Amino acid sequence: MRAMSSDHVSVAIHEFGGNGRPLLFSHATGFHGYCYLPIADRLDDRFTSYALDYRGHGDTASNAEWDGDWERYGDDAVAAARAIAPDGGLIGFGHSMGATGLLMAALREPDLFDLIIGFEPIVFPEPEPADRPSDAPSLIDGARRRRPSFDSFEDAVDNYASKPPFSFVDPDMLRLYVAHGFRPAPEGVRLKCDPEHEATTFENGASHRTWDALPQIETRVVVVGGGDGQGPAAVAGPIAERLPNSLFIHQPDSTHFGPFVDPQGAADLIADLSSTL
Repeated sequence: MRAMSSDHVSVAIHEFGGNGRPLLFSHATGFHGYCYLPIADRLDDRFTSYALDYRGHGDTASNAEWDGDWERYGDDAVAAARAIAPDGGLIGFGHSMGATGLLMAALREPDLFDLIIGFEPIVFPEPEPADRPSDAPSLIDGARRRRPSFDSFEDAVDNYASKPPFSFVDPDMLRLYVAHGFRPAPEGVRLKCDPEHEATTFENGASHRTWDALPQIETRVVVVGGGDGQGPAAVAGPIAERLPNSLFIHQPDSTHFGPFVDPQGAADLIADLSSTL
C-alpha cells in the first residue's frame, strides 16, 4: 500500500496479514516496518497487522528538501493511519522514533487510535542551556560512520550478528532488517536508510516540541520504559505523567532494543493491553 504524506512523500505501508482489528507498527530510527514482522506473526489470530516505513527508511524515499524536521514523521504516521483505518479505531505500537510519530498523529487527529503503546518515545523537555551537549552525541557520530554497503546480504547479516547490539536481537528480526533494509547495488548491497539521513534524525530528536503538547493528547497511551535509566528510558515515566490518559509500564530487564530482543514479550504485551478494548 501507499499513502501520500507531506512534501509529496509516498509512504510505504506493509500488510502482514492476520485476522482481527487493525494494528499499526511504527519503527525506530534507522529501521523499517518489516523488523516488526516477528511480533506481528505472533498476533495473527488477534489482529490484521500493518507497518509503515517513515521517509528515508525502508521503501519510503525522503524528500530532497527534508531538513530533519520530526513533524514530517508525524505527517507520515497520519497518512499511514488514515489509509489503514479511515474511520479510526487503530491500535498502534510505536518504538522509539516510531512512538513519537504516533503521538504526533494522535495529537492532530484524536480519533485515529483507540490505544497507542509507545516503547521509549523520543520526547524530551527543552534542555537548559547549561545541559546542552557541546559535542555531537555518539548516536549521531555512529550513524554517520555507519558502513553503508556490504558484498552481499549474507555478509551484512554475518557482520551485524557478530557484535552488539544486533548480536542480542532475535535472529529472524536481524534477517528481516537486512533483507528489507538493503537494496542491490553495484558494490553488492547498500543501506536504504542513508547514514546521513539517520544521523540527521538523531541530531534533531530533541528539537520537536511534542513534550509541550503531551497534556493535549486525549488518546489512551501506554508508555513502556526499559531498565537502563538513560536517555529515552529515563524520560518514559515523566512522559506518561504528562499524558492525561496514560499508564506507565517499567521493564527493568529490557533495553531500548527490547522489542527486537524479545518479540514474544512484545506480542504478549500488545495482546494483554488490548484485551479490554
